[in-house]
Amino acid sequence: MPPLSPLLFFVLFLILWAEFVNGWTDAPNAIATVVSTRVLTPRKAVILATLLNIAGAFSGTAVAVTIGTGIVKADIINLYTLAAAMVGIILWSTLAWKYGLPTSESHALISGLAGAGFAAAGPQALLSEGWIKVGWGLVFSTFIGYGLAYLLFVGIAWMFQRTPISRVRRTFGKLQIFSAAFMAFGHGSNDGQKFIGTFALALLLAGVTQQFTVPWWVILLCASVMGIGTSIGGWRIIKTMGMNLTKLEPQHGFAAETAAASAIEIASRMGIPLSTTHIINTSIMGVGSAQRRRGVRWGVAGNIVAAWLLTFPICAAIAFIVTKVLLLVFR
Repeated sequence: MPPLSPLLFFVLFLILWAEFVNGWTDAPNAIATVVSTRVLTPRKAVILATLLNIAGAFSGTAVAVTIGTGIVKADIINLYTLAAAMVGIILWSTLAWKYGLPTSESHALISGLAGAGFAAAGPQALLSEGWIKVGWGLVFSTFIGYGLAYLLFVGIAWMFQRTPISRVRRTFGKLQIFSAAFMAFGHGSNDGQKFIGTFALALLLAGVTQQFTVPWWVILLCASVMGIGTSIGGWRIIKTMGMNLTKLEPQHGFAAETAAASAIEIASRMGIPLSTTHIINTSIMGVGSAQRRRGVRWGVAGNIVAAWLLTFPICAAIAFIVTKVLLLVFR
């Protein structure tokens, strides 16, 4: 094994920093609805999210493999490329967090890797297989999240139409604890794996490992850092999603979380990297629309969608520019 270089330590630090920011801006999605419906206090919800995120991250490595081996060619890029991609994620996600916008770390990571890889070696650095899965992830998070949540809440409303609303709230107040746990587990099984895959890719590029593998200690380290980020900075995102986007009761939160988590789990087992931010937001919109069209504050939704759309070009551009500068300086 070659000696561990200062560059490798710096890149791993940037990856963990990006994972920490992920805890700020992405992991709160798993607990936003259960806090906004007052089923759990923020402290209890953060503990739930942290533990279930770690458990989900240990449940498989299919998404980590897609990120580490399916987006850019490992034999073309280098550690400078990864460093540039992380810089783009950190800058953009921190800015969005400041304004309470739930950005997608999935979109940021994928576009950052693409921009950096393109700067290093042109279009041949990109792998079509992984990008096909990225496309499927957009389908899952946009249409399946919205549609499944819409149908699930319509079914709940029909089944409990003659039940007193106080009893409905009590029933789903208990059930939502399980749906929030399911959502947190799903976040770990998909989003939690993305930076794990990037960390493992850095070890491969540095020659620490001879083939792409995901050691258990990498999973534990990345998942723990993400949990710390959630506990420190997650409240801004929880407020935007769970309180500003639409008015939520426990039955609404249960439908949104169950729909989103179900789609995430299917995607995770297929190795499809999708945005948990994207899917829980579209699920909340689906539940709001099932109540009535005005059940969603579409102005807030528009700001969130704008943040999604800007993530791809901004993170790719930052990574592209930083890669060019690094290669010019250190070549």
